[in-house]
Parts: sequence; C-alpha cells; structure tokens
Amino acid sequence: MTPRDDFHLDPAAGPAMALPVPPALICLSHLRWDFVTQRPQHLMQRFARHRRVLFWEEAIPTHHHLPYLEFHAFEGTTVQAIRPRVPDRWSPEDQEAALTRLFDQMLVLTGIAKPVLWLYTPMMWPVVQHVDAGAVVFDCMDELSAFDFAPPALLRHEAALMEAADLVTTGGWSLWEAKKSRHANIHAFPSSVDKAHFAAARARLPEPADQASLPGPRLGFYGVIDERLDLPLIKALAAARPDWSIVMIGPVVKIDPASLPQAPNLHWLGPKGYGELPAYLAGWDVALMPFAINEATRFISPTKTPEFLAAGCPVVSTPIRDVVRQYGELQAVQIAADPASFVAACEVALTQGKGATTGRAEADAIIAQQSWEQTHRRMSGLLEQAVARRAGRRPPGFRARRPRPDVTVCGAGFAGAVMARQLAEQSGQRVLVVDRRPHIGGNAFDELNADGLLIHRYGPHIFHTNAPEVVDFLSRFTEWRPYEHRVLADLDGRRVPLPINRTTLNLLYDAGLATEAEAEAFLAARAEPVAEIRSSRDVVVSAVGEELYRLFFEGYTRKQWGLDPSQLDKAVTARVPTRLNTDDRYFTDRFQAMPRDGYTAMFARMLDHPLIEVRTGTDFHDLGPDDRGEMTVYTGPIDAYFGHRFGALPYRSLTFAHQTLPQRQFQPVGVVNYPAPDVPFTRITEYKHLTGQEHPMTALTYEYPADEGDPYYPIPRPENQALFRRYLALADAEKGVVFTGRLGSYRYYNMDQVVAQALALHRRLMQVGADA
Repeated sequence: MTPRDDFHLDPAAGPAMALPVPPALICLSHLRWDFVTQRPQHLMQRFARHRRVLFWEEAIPTHHHLPYLEFHAFEGTTVQAIRPRVPDRWSPEDQEAALTRLFDQMLVLTGIAKPVLWLYTPMMWPVVQHVDAGAVVFDCMDELSAFDFAPPALLRHEAALMEAADLVTTGGWSLWEAKKSRHANIHAFPSSVDKAHFAAARARLPEPADQASLPGPRLGFYGVIDERLDLPLIKALAAARPDWSIVMIGPVVKIDPASLPQAPNLHWLGPKGYGELPAYLAGWDVALMPFAINEATRFISPTKTPEFLAAGCPVVSTPIRDVVRQYGELQAVQIAADPASFVAACEVALTQGKGATTGRAEADAIIAQQSWEQTHRRMSGLLEQAVARRAGRRPPGFRARRPRPDVTVCGAGFAGAVMARQLAEQSGQRVLVVDRRPHIGGNAFDELNADGLLIHRYGPHIFHTNAPEVVDFLSRFTEWRPYEHRVLADLDGRRVPLPINRTTLNLLYDAGLATEAEAEAFLAARAEPVAEIRSSRDVVVSAVGEELYRLFFEGYTRKQWGLDPSQLDKAVTARVPTRLNTDDRYFTDRFQAMPRDGYTAMFARMLDHPLIEVRTGTDFHDLGPDDRGEMTVYTGPIDAYFGHRFGALPYRSLTFAHQTLPQRQFQPVGVVNYPAPDVPFTRITEYKHLTGQEHPMTALTYEYPADEGDPYYPIPRPENQALFRRYLALADAEKGVVFTGRLGSYRYYNMDQVVAQALALHRRLMQVGADA
C-alpha cells in the first residue's frame, strides 16, 4: 500500500476520522541547509510545524559512476535535507536528466503526491517542471543573475518559472519593483527578523573566546563574505583607525581568501552558527554593512539590517537602495558612500554607544513589523489560496462571487463604504469591499451585547456636521434620532461641564459670572501670554492659564497621546474650545443626531447594492489577482500598503473594557472624562444616553489609551508628518490606487469629514473619467 501524505489520523477520534493536512512542501534551493541561516531556513522551519518539508539542495559532483541521493537530518528541525550527487564527468544535459530521475525516485520513496514546489533558484525548474504539483512558488530572494559566475541559462529558466508559477514573492522592495510587471500574483516580503533571538545581545552575554581578547571599540560584520563586500573599504577603515578592532564573521565564498585585506586590527573569525551570533553582537559597539555598490547588490535587502537593530547595535552601511529607503531616516542607522565618510559615520555611531537608547524606540517600531512569524503567516495564506486555485477548489473563506471586480476597496468603514456605494451606483462599477475585521462599519461598528444593550465596540461615535451634502447622503440609509452630546469632567469627584464654559467656571470658583463679558474678563486675568503658539500646551495656557490647563488638559492629554501637551501640535487642543456662555453641548454643529437603528444597520443598507460584494475577515494584502480590480481604493494605513518601507507611522491606539450593570443609569450624561493622571482610563461612556434605548440594565465602556494595537489616532508631530510625506510621494506615484479616510490620509478626521472626503474623491474620479 502506497503511503499517503495528505491525511493523518486523529487517535482520539478513532480510526474512521481522517483529518486533512496541507500537502508536503519541497523547497529547491541553491543554498545548503546548514550553510548560513537565512530566509529559506526561517521560513521552512515554520512551514514544517504543520506540513512535511523536504529541502532539495544544489547537486554535488561525485566520482561515483552513478547518481544517487543523500538524506540528511539535522538536530533541532524536522526539515529533511536532500543532497543529490551526480557524476562530475557527465555532460550538463545528462546531469539534468539524472536529477529529474532522482527527484521522481524521491517522490516514490517518500510517498509524496502533488507537493508544493517552492523554488529559490530558477536553475532547478527544468528538473521539476514535469511534476504534478499542488502549487508552484518562486521566492525570488536575490537577483541571482547579477551574482558572479551566474549560469548563462538562468534568465531563460527564470522566464519559464515566472510563466508557470502560481505565486511569486520577492526578498525586497527593489526586487519587487523590478519584477512586478512580470507576474499577476507577486508580493514583496522584505527581510524579516527573529527579534527575541537577537535582542539577547542587549544584555551582557559571555564573550566568545576568539573575540574576548580584542580591544575596544569593536566594529563588526557577519554574513557571507563574497563579491558583494567592498574589500577596499574595509581595508581603508582598518587603516584609518588602527585603534578600532574590526571583526569580520562568515564563510568566504567565490573569492580567494588570499585577497582579503590584512591588518593588525582586522580580524577574520570565520563562520559561526546562528545561535552564536548574539554573543558576538553583544561585544560590538557598532555593526557594519560595508557592501560594494555594484550589480550584485543592486536589489539586495540584507537580513542583517533588522538583526543588528534588534541587537541594539547602531549600524553603518553603504548606500544600499533598500537599506536607505527603509532605514536611512533612523537615528540608529548611518549611511556613507566612500571611505572617508564611512569612517566619519562610524565615529558618529560610536558616540551613540551600544547601550544607548538614542533612536532605539523608532528602530524597534520598524522591526516590530518585520518578524518572521508575520512574514510566514502572510505567505502561508497566499500559499493556501494558490493551492486551492490550482486544484479548482474554493479557497479558504470563499464565497460565490461575481466576475473580477472593476474596483477593489480596502476597508468597510465610512470611507470605503461611501466610495463603494458611489462607484457602484453612480459609476456602474463592480466593487469588491474587503475588511480584515469580521464585520462592516470600521470603528463605528455597533452591536447588541449579551444582555441586549446596543453598544459601540470601539468606543463612542457621535455624529455631528455642518455639511448638508453629508446629511443628505447618509439619510438615504438611515433615519435619525436627535441627540446633543454632553460631557462632564470628573475632577476628584466634582463633575463640571466640558468644554469649559461659564457654568464650569462658576462651579469651580464660585465666581458668580453672569455675562459673557464677565467670563471673558475672568479668563483673561488667568491667561498667560505665550510669545509664539506652537504646541497644544501653548494654546490652552494662552487662553485660560496654567491652573485650568493642569486641571482639564495636562493629565488627560498625556494619557490620551502618551506625550506631554508641549510635544503635540497645537491642533490637538484647538479641537476643544472654551466658551463664555452656558452652552454645555460638546458640539455646536447645526446637525447632531444618531442613526436610529445604529451605525451597523446604516452601513448594511449602504453596501446593499447589486454591484457591491462584501467580504469581511479578509486581508486586502492577501487577495489574489482575480480579486484586484483595475482601481484600488485603499482606506487602511498608508504605511501598511507600502509594507512600512520607511518605518511605521506612529498611531495612538485604544483598548476598551465593556461592562453591564444591573441598574437603569450609571451617570448623568453619555460621557464622563477623567483628566487625573492617576486614573488609568480617560473616559467612561454610557450608551443608553446615545441610543435612547429603554432597558432595565445599562452598558458602560472604559477607555484606555495604548501604544500598541489597532491604529486610531495619527500622532500630530512634525517628524511624523515628514514621514507621512515620504509615503505620500509613493502614493502619488502608485498607478490605479487612491488613498482616503483617516488612515489613508494620516489625519484626525471626524466621521462627517471622512464622508465628505469620499464624496469629493468620487466626484474627482468621475471628472477625470469624463475628461479622458
């Protein structure tokens, strides 16, 4: 009986219960499994958790008269390495035919049927192109054709592999840009990092014996030592600073070891195991990336960049394209092109020091988005889709759907839903709307909790606007419940209206202010002149003085933004006015109301159109080519669209604690703010005030600002706007994609502003179409 590789038995379920498992994966690589731990090892070990993985290596010549296979097992992994051996005297054609026969024999011996073929080199495609594969993946880690001694047939085989592949991935953005027009299902996966492994270098680790005696400061490099390194630069660096120890770790490949520069302070320590690297890094003051600028490095995205940063080492690199644009703005990374500037950059890096915190937070924010776990998870999802498509099965999460959409909309919140409706209804476009969350409505999503109370899962959303166009559009999909929002601030048990008004002042100071003129004079006496209003603190202090600033704004703002108001743009507190009258409404817009049946019901009606298909629980970035329209409307974070190429844009997040109480009412208004810094939450919302729902119980939400989690509020600081402008330049150059909404625009928009922006965007698109 032939063994089956696509099922396993669940012992607890009995012999009749066969559970499907993913097809075996055969990785074909030009690299040895035990050579250097790189992208193939990181990914294949993760794939091996849930499926059988074989690692077919480049053939090794033998003096034996017949070809044969070697099976190698390595400690600590279930990945099985296969090393084919072919007679060295045979012609290339005979060797290729022999490898094909060996591959077929291996399939029979292992009982593998319809494997996933995962190729790192096109040179192995002729060996396996005949195989009945579950899917073919080309993970284009490097531009191998640019390396020394590249086979003349490589580009021809790559063209054939591209034609046959179900999925193509690249090892960096430059490589993706060079090849994106050659395949319909190609995705960029830049270098990732096992942060926990390398972060161990931030602590004091035992010194490796061959490095312990080297005097400091130490500047180090590890990696393959080949034609991609700038050996003259390394020589010049050692000569310029003989008091520095230059540590070079890694195997020497394709170059003569005798050609390596030699100096008393230049130490070639040879290859080291992956597990040893943190101990070496712990002893370095600066990590070096002295790559030559040539064809071999034109498209590289070095894995060591995030590894060095995870280890806490400041980095000095030559201007490798992907390094410059992804890491070049970091304080922890210096870029230098020639020996003199490289030495100077190393001196700057040394002033930061190995243990310095300068720039570490922003570096950590970038590498937090680049774990191998995240990369594997996304790749695995794309692979599942590829396998299902080739088998003619329905991919995971499949729903019967219309032909390929004209427009794909990322995000089912206000921006995405309004654009979808307009594009379908006004422009006659077939629209696919996807959202990674399991529901529509974005952050405005509301639902009945377990006790039947209508709550807002992501905190209170109060609708208000002065724009008749916005009201007219939304009123097509909902009736309204009039509601004027009122907020109290809890000041150590005293509750007073917010925004500050005349009632607030009278309650706090027993001031007896009877007119607006008296209130204006009262505040003017407390206001403190500020020469130039630059920050949120300046706005408040100049208007109401230091005492009211501390009472209402300082603690609340620090909690909400994680920053002192003096560090925030003045627009933050300008959103909350100070009034001289007794108007205690939080908003003064002409139209203030809540959707009568809730926001989710409104969104459902908006998206109910014959030309609109909605798929929730679906990540836009995992969509295949059949789900990508000629145009994309992207309402997610603009930095996520570009793979956080320049680093993550800073956002403030929130967590919510929902609670039901066995009483009809908890507080007198919908929201009570808690400005005190020793209270961990910022506000409590009681939803019955907002919804008007009659119920014997009441629902509350406690709101806690957070550094991590879903992005809610773009943090308004000049450096963040500068980073956004870099992404905006990429967005302007991206054909067929429009960015909108709070996250796509990196602006703190209210709901009505998002709707107005979407309506205006659709009008511009229609005008462009009319002019074309």
